[in-house]
This record gives sequence, C-alpha cells and structure tokens, in this order.
Amino acid sequence: MSDVHSTEYNFKPKNALLGAQMLFVAFGALVLVPLLTGLDANVALFTAGAGTLLFQVVTRGKVPVFLASSFAFIAPIIYGVQTWGIPSTMCGLFGAGILYVILSMLIRIYGSNMLRRVLPPVVTGPVIMVIGLILAPVAVHMALGRTGDGSAWLVPNTTAMIIAGVALLTTIFASLLGKGWIKLIPILLGIAVGYVTSIILDITGFTAAQQAAFDPGALQNWTAPVLVSFGKIAEAPLLALPNFTFPTWNLEAILFIVPVAIAPAIEHFGDILAIGGISGKDYVKDPGIHKTMLGDGLATSLAAMLGGPPNTTYSEVSGAVALTRAFNPAIMTWAAITAIILAFVGKLGAFLNTIPVPVMGGIMILLFGAITVIGINTLVRAGNDLMLPRNLAIVAIILVFGIGGMSFDLVIVKLGGIGLAGIVGVVMNLILPCKDCNDPLPDEVNASGPDHHTDL
Repeated sequence: MSDVHSTEYNFKPKNALLGAQMLFVAFGALVLVPLLTGLDANVALFTAGAGTLLFQVVTRGKVPVFLASSFAFIAPIIYGVQTWGIPSTMCGLFGAGILYVILSMLIRIYGSNMLRRVLPPVVTGPVIMVIGLILAPVAVHMALGRTGDGSAWLVPNTTAMIIAGVALLTTIFASLLGKGWIKLIPILLGIAVGYVTSIILDITGFTAAQQAAFDPGALQNWTAPVLVSFGKIAEAPLLALPNFTFPTWNLEAILFIVPVAIAPAIEHFGDILAIGGISGKDYVKDPGIHKTMLGDGLATSLAAMLGGPPNTTYSEVSGAVALTRAFNPAIMTWAAITAIILAFVGKLGAFLNTIPVPVMGGIMILLFGAITVIGINTLVRAGNDLMLPRNLAIVAIILVFGIGGMSFDLVIVKLGGIGLAGIVGVVMNLILPCKDCNDPLPDEVNASGPDHHTDL
C-alpha cells in the first residue's frame, strides 16, 4: 500500500503538493470567516496551520483532519467585535476553547454518551438554527450592497444584486453539479466568479455609470466608481508578519460566546465519526474522542491568543480525503505548513481585502441558510416528537430568546443573544422532568421521506 493511502503517519517531502491541495480545498471557507467578521485573514491562515499541528500533537498524528475557521462563531464574533472590540472578543473565544477542554475531560471520565445526555438534539438543533437565522439580515444587507448593519451603501443596489446573484448561483451549481475537486470548493468558486464579474463590470464602465446615477436615499453613501482597486495590493509588502491581536479580559464576552461552542462540540463528534468511516479506522476509540476534542479546544484557544477565529474540523477536507483516499495524517501536516507560510505573504491579505462586499453577501445568503437547515435537520434526524410539552418548551424558548434578542442584565455582566439561548437550553434540558420526552414521531410520519444531509 502506498504511504499516501496508509492511515499511518508518514511524513515525506514528496507529499507537500498533495498537502497544499488540501489547503486549497479549505481556503475559501477558511478566509471567508475573517473577511466577514473583521479579523485578519493572514492571522486566520497562521492559526489554522498552527492549530492543526497542535491537534496532531495531542492526537499523536493519528487523525487525517485539517482545522480551520468555524462558521458557528461568525455571529458572536461580528457582535463581539462591534460591541467590545477584537481583544475582548478573543477572550470569549479563548473561553470557548476551554469549554472544549472541559468537555474532553468529562468524556474521558463519563464516556462519549455524556455529550448526548447533556447536549441532545433538542438543544443543539435550535441553537444551530439561531446561529443561522440571527445572521440572515447581515447577509441580505451585504448582498444588496450595504454594510452589515444596513446603515450605509457600499455598492449601488443594481450592481450589488448582479454580483451577489452570480456568486450565489455559482456556489449553488458547483455544489449541485460539480464533480471531483469542483464539488469540494463551491465557496472558493463562488468568490472567484463573483470577483471576476466585479472586474468585468468595472472595465465595461457599468460600475461607474450605476454609481453616478445612484440615489442613496437617507443612508450614507460610501459607493465608488470602481468595485475592485488594486492600489492596496501594490502598497502591501510581499512578506509581513500577520497582524496578531492578543486577548484582554472581558467576562461579558465570555458568557456571551462560550455557549455557542455547544453546537460545534456535537458537530465535532460527527466529523470524527465521518473521517473514521472514510478511512476505515475508529478514531472515537483510538486516539479517543476525548483526545480529538481536547486537540480542537487547545487549537481554538491558541487561535484566540493570537487574534484568529476558532478552529474546527473541515468537512470539505474530509471530502477531499475520501476523493483522493489520502489517509496519511502527515499530508495534513503539509497543509498546515503551507497555511503558515502563506500567512506571511502580505500581498495575499491585501488581495483578499479587495473582494467586493456583494460577493460575500451572495455566498452568505446560502451559507447562513444552510446553517439553519443543518439545525432543522438535527431535529428531524433525532425523530423526537417536538409537540411533547418538554421538547416544545425547550425548542421554543431557545428560538425566541436567540432570534428575538432577549437579554438579562446581571449587574456585573449582560447576557443575551445566542449565548443566553444556549445556556437556557442546556439548563432546561437538565432540570425539566423527562417523562416520554424522547418519544419518536409516529411511524407514518417518520416514513414520509428519507434523511437528507445538508452540506455546502
């Protein structure tokens, strides 16, 4: 058997190109998170690489996964950066990593079933839905050419809708009709085609004509006659240190962000089962789900210490592993090394910052909708009767608290949004009596259609 297809760790220089290809698969989603949240894309590349290497040390190089920016934290990062600034937000994200570490210890003591008891689908499903739905207005604003909060115009409406539509449709058709590697990089393709469309609109004069005739109404007008300006790329140094940002203590940010880690914790369990099914090894037993959870948590805390987004296992890369049958975990070492090297390319970060807002808006419409659907699917696949009073109460309160913006001012700290919804859901699940709470739906309802897994 070739060392590439073996599940044993075998680090060889000849596998460097294959490792770089794995990073390419993850690249679009990896840089999307910092571009949406205001974090530094070069820092995200560095922390993805460093986090993956740390994960490999913790798991003794046994699991062929790549860790990078988690979509689940987009909403709290956006809110945190706007409310407390990046350093305080990093404090909250560091706490999320510590929660993973605590969960890994509990799994080691009580077994992996503990996660399902404390965080059943009736809690994690609606929490995931809240994450997607709370971001919906941001996606729509950006797709229409406005800032995320909708307070100012960045691109004229007509121009923005053309670009967002092209990016969105490209992403959809790549995920539906793409074959081989194409199917693994729908986000990257959507960004690329949207970017090229923006340049074409600039060259043909369409952008300038729309901007000259544009009426911003009551909103501030920050539009420009061109969508893509390469001036900042020319000014940026070829090589530069990433703009690392270190956390500062903020208890409010911790209590707001940490509960968001509930959903990715459950997803991590599924990701490890998935990569085990692909490679034919039981990673839940060896190195153990507690070790993989510990590696994920430490990688997330490391990223937060440097100003990067939390890390999570990437299903795109797992798909690439299945396609290439490259099970050797050392290939992910090469992917991590490539990410770290690219983090020091100053012009790369400058180039990424030239991507027009509507390109991101188009991708976000599908992305945040997909997150919501994943939450719905979590509930559907569990098969529990949501009309039972206990289940109905938990799901309803999580959704309304999260989407409605419920908040409590506890004197020393203010708790609200996704964080409050997650905490309330966990507490209700633990304290409410559980008579018949896990009853499945009637057979005729369950038989109404097949299971579907939604993945972008």
